Amino acid sequence: MHRSPTAENDSCRDLSELLAAVARGDGSALARVYDGLSRTVYGLAFRILGDAHTAEEVTLDTFHQVWLKAGTYEPARASPRTWILALARNRAIDRLRSAALRRRREEPIVEGFDAVAREAPPDSWSMEREQELWILRAVAALPRDQSRAIELAFFRGLTHVEIAERLGQPLGTVKTRIRLAMTKLRGLLRSLENRK
Repeated sequence: MHRSPTAENDSCRDLSELLAAVARGDGSALARVYDGLSRTVYGLAFRILGDAHTAEEVTLDTFHQVWLKAGTYEPARASPRTWILALARNRAIDRLRSAALRRRREEPIVEGFDAVAREAPPDSWSMEREQELWILRAVAALPRDQSRAIELAFFRGLTHVEIAERLGQPLGTVKTRIRLAMTKLRGLLRSLENRK
């Protein structure tokens, strides 16, 4: 079923406004962007990677990038949806390259091999992994009800409604828990941005 041009324009405008709010540090706006696009981002990552676990990680990483880079979004260059999917595609391709490089390093060295390595170990990948671990530790340090809601949203790709059903909690309670958790994590995410 095709959406009307007016509905698409309204959706694009709403998403642009949410990205502007994310750029101002609004965690609930990020949660709404996540609810609207997480399944699409996950689907794209899964098509590229072919692995559910890695696609979940890329989905989380993509929305982490949205949080960090929302202020750089330029509406004249792309729709908000296209911009977010480009972030996801780039993150997924980075994972593919990283996995391919790791496989090459694990292959046995052929006797007589004397070629010079053309690629230096990418420091940025280890730094990104360190950041991911830092975020995971911060999520684990949240109160259990908040960390569970964040895990279901960002690691499992569930919407707020699905999380409420899974936990047997009112939708408003789930949204509040995610909003509180995002507020607590905001300081960490800003610290990560400053380290770049």
